[in-house]
Amino acid sequence: MNDQSYRFKNKRQRRIEKQAKPGPTDDVLLTDVQSLLKSLSLANDISNHGSEPTKLPELQSEVELTVSEISSTGDALAYHDASGHVYVVPFAVPGDVVIAKVFKHVKDYSYSLADFVKLVEPSSRRDDSLIRCPYFSKCSGCQFQMLPYSDQLAHKKTIVEKAYRNFSGLDPHLVPSVGDTIGSPLEYGYRTKLTPHFDGPPGGRRDRRNNVKPKWSEVPPIGFMKKGTRSTLDIEDCPIGTDAVRAGMKRERQRVAENIDSYLRGATLLLRENTERKPKPSGDQPADALPGDAVVEDRGEYLHVKTCMTDSNATTTEYIDDHVFQNPAGAFFQNNNSILPVFTQYIRDHILPKTPASRPITNLIDAYSGSGLFTITLSSMFKRSLGIDISASSIASATKNARLNNLPPEHASFIAADASDLFASITFPADETVVVIDPPRKGCDEGFLTQLLQYSPARVVYVSCNVHTQARDIGALVGGMEGVDGGMGMGKGVFEIESLTGFDFFPQTGHVEGVAVLRKKSEITES
Repeated sequence: MNDQSYRFKNKRQRRIEKQAKPGPTDDVLLTDVQSLLKSLSLANDISNHGSEPTKLPELQSEVELTVSEISSTGDALAYHDASGHVYVVPFAVPGDVVIAKVFKHVKDYSYSLADFVKLVEPSSRRDDSLIRCPYFSKCSGCQFQMLPYSDQLAHKKTIVEKAYRNFSGLDPHLVPSVGDTIGSPLEYGYRTKLTPHFDGPPGGRRDRRNNVKPKWSEVPPIGFMKKGTRSTLDIEDCPIGTDAVRAGMKRERQRVAENIDSYLRGATLLLRENTERKPKPSGDQPADALPGDAVVEDRGEYLHVKTCMTDSNATTTEYIDDHVFQNPAGAFFQNNNSILPVFTQYIRDHILPKTPASRPITNLIDAYSGSGLFTITLSSMFKRSLGIDISASSIASATKNARLNNLPPEHASFIAADASDLFASITFPADETVVVIDPPRKGCDEGFLTQLLQYSPARVVYVSCNVHTQARDIGALVGGMEGVDGGMGMGKGVFEIESLTGFDFFPQTGHVEGVAVLRKKSEITES
């Protein structure tokens, strides 16, 4: 390889490394592709053919591939020696030999996107008898139904590990070993919310512009997106939904079909489980009349009667152990109730130090508090708990939920605050306070991280549905931010990572929830 070609490849390599940032799926995928190429000793030869154009298969042609690994996005990666590209293929597992149809080349970064066509030779890790959904390998919702659940959990541990390796910017010695992923009690039948949709009639937009009522020639497909397309797949049933949600889906599909002419355009349907806790009938006491498709669960001393709500403004109720939460049906709340008791118990077990601190931690701040999940379930451990959110409607729900759980305002309270000045009204001493943060997928912005470093609480528990942006943010809390002094010196980090683990809120999919527990560095030197 000549010097000019070497410099060309290094420049391209640097561009990949610079552009690989956590956030969009493409950035995470690009980093996994790069890592695979490095493992094949191609890091300095990512085009595989110097400056000469690589011979790539024609689009829509088929190639045979042997799968190397599953990426952090849930799709499989396979290196194709003849073209020098990594191919991204859904619904495959390491060791599978598959036929895939190529539909896009990303030439600058040496990978291509392909559709799964057929299985030539199954991997020993594949078990198709586990698949419960007839739409699997077509619907974009699930990726892993052919993987044993233990393999799913092991893979999700690697997602957390790679997130911190690739996106935290921290030296490896600052990142502890990632704990085993904690599984969901339910592998199917767990989702308490689904939102199937249908598209408008052909020409509907044109008709509305011309003041003509759109006409339906038939009932459209009602379901979820077909993998890799913008078209809707007609799905009659979704086995990851709870029994009540699945009953609601059947009912809503029938209602839409009967009233399709009343729709002028497509729509998204809301299916949200609602739980009513009832005492068991005793003696000759008659049981209450129940809705026809209600699902009744025996919980020992009482019954849980589960129904499906479809009005986004209706109030839904659910229980986490003996804590009760009521929210608008369309509002955000965790969608796997079965794992929430395990999840909240884990937080309780880890939120305080194992050995007594120099000053006892008596205060909780729940940032991004939503409708009060952590403030309420953790409140018994603290003298004062405060939930903070920028959404006034979330604060209203949280305040209502605190009263439902008999928590007085002086023990659990909530305030709406602007994200740019979230800690302005906090009077809790920082060294007696733990902060829980559970931001949206994009993670925390720079302003919030600056405030958190400057406030410098004794402990932080960071919960995230996106472990890649979580790793980026924790990199700032541990490694420091330029121009920010949290008491350890300008630009220095304030915290050390005590533990990292993942929770599987969404079995059969590529998603993993991350929980990181941080402690202030001063605690370590004092202990």
